[in-house]
Amino acid sequence: MRTIVLPVSLAGLLLCCSAFAQQLQLDPLAKPAQQANMSNALSNPTLSPGVAFLFQLEAQFAQDTAKGGGKAFASWFADDAVTLGNKEAPVLGHTAIAAQTTWTPDQYQLTWTPQGGQMSPAGDMGYTWGHYEGHSKDKNGNPITTSGRYMTIWEKQPDGKWKVVLDSSSEEPPPAGDCCKVP
Repeated sequence: MRTIVLPVSLAGLLLCCSAFAQQLQLDPLAKPAQQANMSNALSNPTLSPGVAFLFQLEAQFAQDTAKGGGKAFASWFADDAVTLGNKEAPVLGHTAIAAQTTWTPDQYQLTWTPQGGQMSPAGDMGYTWGHYEGHSKDKNGNPITTSGRYMTIWEKQPDGKWKVVLDSSSEEPPPAGDCCKVP
């Protein structure tokens, strides 16, 4: 691989590229655009720009999923992505993930909130973690809520888009008082 050095001021190049990428929301080091529906975490001034970018990706991912259900959820995964869930075998690849995420928004609502994350020094990969809730109904129409923790690993793809390469979730343990009750 060859490196080409151009006679351009680094500060000028960064300023130009950052402004352009920020408009497109592709720069992981740019501050996220302010939106009315962003969580408090996104407006937290102590977040690094990279983590704020990842939180914004999570917000867009969650918003698409709320509107489009499982099909929208699967659209955020890379071709070689993996999902890991409680007591389930790993699901390998976008096609397999899409085959398992067929719910509609009226059948199931999945929401989540990032609580932490880290961006790689190169700005091309990062992870987020947080809390999720799933809302559905049983066969009798009674509400069912599941909740737990998740971790998402993000990677910038060759086309510049960010995709999920690993999604892992773990259900919350039962409340401490419910641990060892006998029915």
